[in-house]
Amino acid sequence: MSDSSWLTVNRGDAPLLVSIPHTGTGLAGLDGSFVSPWLARRDTDWWIEQLYDFAGELGATVVRTTVSRSIIDVNRDPSGVSLYPGQATTELCPTTTFDGEALYKEGQAPDDNEVARRRATYFEPYHAALEKEVARLRALHPQIVLYDCHSIRSVIPRLFEGKLPLFNLGTNSGTSADPALQDQVAALMAATGRPSVVNGRFKGGWITRHHGRPEHGVHALQMELSCRGYMLEPEGKVAPSNWPSRYDPAFAAPMRATLTKILETALAWAGSRHS
Repeated sequence: MSDSSWLTVNRGDAPLLVSIPHTGTGLAGLDGSFVSPWLARRDTDWWIEQLYDFAGELGATVVRTTVSRSIIDVNRDPSGVSLYPGQATTELCPTTTFDGEALYKEGQAPDDNEVARRRATYFEPYHAALEKEVARLRALHPQIVLYDCHSIRSVIPRLFEGKLPLFNLGTNSGTSADPALQDQVAALMAATGRPSVVNGRFKGGWITRHHGRPEHGVHALQMELSCRGYMLEPEGKVAPSNWPSRYDPAFAAPMRATLTKILETALAWAGSRHS
């Protein structure tokens, strides 16, 4: 295990690398620059590190940052190019929430120099850690799976219409992972009888698109979960009084069971590939 206070790498030797980029709540001492610390943390992928805490028992390597996505989003294109042209999204260093509200007090939003500093301090080390673990695991296995963990509130009109499916698998439209692996994971999602989609609104962010190289034995999957699938998500607008709701292991158990099957399937698939 390595820990640089904001970046943690728990190493395993199985052909599975789990990325957890958006559960951080640390505001890097910039609390006073935001409209409110609660608003700066509202779009966190709440409790995902607890939902997937079985991954280490499977022998997976887990890479996680504790820095809030409001400081820097390590799942965005570092050049600033939108991953979803024509659709609403947030920037490398977000200045608005998912709902479009200003994150920063007037005059406090990061300028180009500050964005560059945050990129060098957080973004680049996170991806260097992923690259290091990819290389280490590829030295042990002919094929590995990079599984990127995410969640989001079920209803955000600015980002998508209606209510998001519970399971949203992204493989950059089929280019970041072997189709057979994608199909096996899709079958497990469908078997739950709960709403699911493959390469729908969320096709995979920078982590999936940049590190997924099937031709080099690295198969990247992004799983975006609707929060209502594993936590008691309030109906309507969230507020400090009701968000985030606490993590309830009993409520989360059915989704956790499916996610366990998905990671076990990814491991079995990678283990069956010998060239």
